[in-house]
Amino acid sequence: MKKFTTVQFLNFALGFFGLQFAWQMRIILSGPVTENLGASPFIYGLIWLAGPFTGMVVQPIIGVLSDKTVSPLGRRRPYLLGGAIIASIALWIFPNSANLWIAALMIWIIDACINIAQGPYRALIPDVVPKQQHSIANSYISLAIGLGSVVAAGMAPFLKWAFGFQMSIPAQFIMGAVAFTLAMVWTCITIKESKQRKVEQANEALKQPSFLESLKGFFAMSPEVGKICVMQFFTWIGVMCMMIFFTQYAIHTVFGVPDLLNVVQQVKDRYEMAIVEATNFSSVCFAVFNLVCFLVAIPIGFLSTKFGNKKIHIICILTMIAAFLGMATAKNPGTVIALMGLSGIGWASICALPFAMLSQYIEKGKEGSVMGIFNIFIAGPQVFVCTLVAWYIGTQCTFIENIAAINYHWEYAFLIGANCLALAAAVAMRLQEHKQLK
Repeated sequence: MKKFTTVQFLNFALGFFGLQFAWQMRIILSGPVTENLGASPFIYGLIWLAGPFTGMVVQPIIGVLSDKTVSPLGRRRPYLLGGAIIASIALWIFPNSANLWIAALMIWIIDACINIAQGPYRALIPDVVPKQQHSIANSYISLAIGLGSVVAAGMAPFLKWAFGFQMSIPAQFIMGAVAFTLAMVWTCITIKESKQRKVEQANEALKQPSFLESLKGFFAMSPEVGKICVMQFFTWIGVMCMMIFFTQYAIHTVFGVPDLLNVVQQVKDRYEMAIVEATNFSSVCFAVFNLVCFLVAIPIGFLSTKFGNKKIHIICILTMIAAFLGMATAKNPGTVIALMGLSGIGWASICALPFAMLSQYIEKGKEGSVMGIFNIFIAGPQVFVCTLVAWYIGTQCTFIENIAAINYHWEYAFLIGANCLALAAAVAMRLQEHKQLK
């Protein structure tokens, strides 16, 4: 297997650039859409369960299926294309939903289809990239995640700043749909999977173990695999505390907009412009967050190759902990933007190094199923955030007498997130580096 050049890595990562448009629209704008349709913090959290449930169910199943698939398009391409096209349709429908039930259904479809594309895409790395370049390949994906998110999140605020044009929420979702589909089409055209005769593929498909056998084999790869999974579990509780609740934190904590579900129309009108400004502010924060991710992704890859994944990952996680603790108390917009930028260092590492750690243990032909199972420890923690953390925030509110309204303490999500990230760093300290990385 020939080593990848820089140009090949950039081309390889382009699909994730487009995928991030869909994901960013989902993260930043699903809160305002569902809240406008009547979702409370707890109901909003339940809607977000779409992500973890589809991640835990869809990715492992699709991972195994993509390992077995025999088609003219190869093993992975059918899932990249199918996921992108169906997700794009749901992205168009979601912001135009007539009620909360339709919106929730579209969220579930979007998340399922992103997972359908994302798992096989990650499995392409051990498929086509030499093992000694897995850390760099994952870092380029991290770079694409950062850059795609910067462009996606920053587009509406930029148009408002540069031209005085406020891009509507439906238009932003359509932008995400187009970018996702075009990027996946490009990836399918330009990335060539290893050629395999159909008879050999069919024989391998027959030999594929059941899910329970795959799960048992997954943990049998190395004692370190279990530690990596526990690390991921706590990491993603922490990360999702920010991802799920940041826009609502920006609207209600930083900009001071109360819960408007049960207030008179006069109060709603009073805060209309503040909600628009806060939503744009949230997009700017995510753009800065992902810009930092983009800038440090490749340096993190090279540093991890030199010093080991473990050391670099722990340092990056500690920066995110510091940022979260700051946001738990900060209400100044400038400070919040700076702290989001700091947390982007941790995000760059989270998007790359755990996958690089795991990929060292993957046997040839099991890439899809392994990445699918590993996704359980990314998706599973989100159930905790979507239920218990959302419920807790829903119980923590302050009554504002002069407008007869309440406001929730969305900032508490960052305190919970920081503590979970600290547990992830503690587990990472116990990891033993793979010999190849020493």
